[in-house]
Amino acid sequence: MEDQQIVALYWERDERAIRETESKYARYLMTIARNILADEQDGQECVNDTYLRAWNSMPDNRPSVLSTYLGKITRNLAIDVYRKGTADKRQGSQYALSLEELSEELPGEIPASADSVEDTVMAGELSKAISAFLKGRDPQKRNLFISRYFFMDEPKKIAGFAGMNEATVRSILMRERRALKEFLEGEGFTV
Repeated sequence: MEDQQIVALYWERDERAIRETESKYARYLMTIARNILADEQDGQECVNDTYLRAWNSMPDNRPSVLSTYLGKITRNLAIDVYRKGTADKRQGSQYALSLEELSEELPGEIPASADSVEDTVMAGELSKAISAFLKGRDPQKRNLFISRYFFMDEPKKIAGFAGMNEATVRSILMRERRALKEFLEGEGFTV
């Protein structure tokens, strides 16, 4: 079934929308959740919660790209579960590893959560700056960066779908992190 038809089912409040979503996107969503959580059961709960969130949000939203919309919901849910989890569950998580890789390139003053107006504004400015950085990058490098730091794919998996060896992917990602750092410093962020 096409995405527009699935979205229409959500708008009609037809429960087939969830079955069709699961049929078409369950593996994709589970991959996102598993990359962040490194736990099958927590990942499955996030995917199930994604269907509920989609059901509750669709009358107000009509996503043009359903896969991206669902992927973002799953990613946010999985990050929330990760943050609430214990230190034991965090071991081996691609989320933890990718955050560690980026930690030297992102400004130290950016808070983990937006608890104040200033934090919210600063996080928004950082988000805009990173988006501007990515828009200016070569499409292949941008895709590698997004695969690693948004979808939390491991370098070996990225290498497989990019048709490169893992060492090349790691090298490109390292150079992209350095370029991001230079870009952010040029934008006035303290790194």
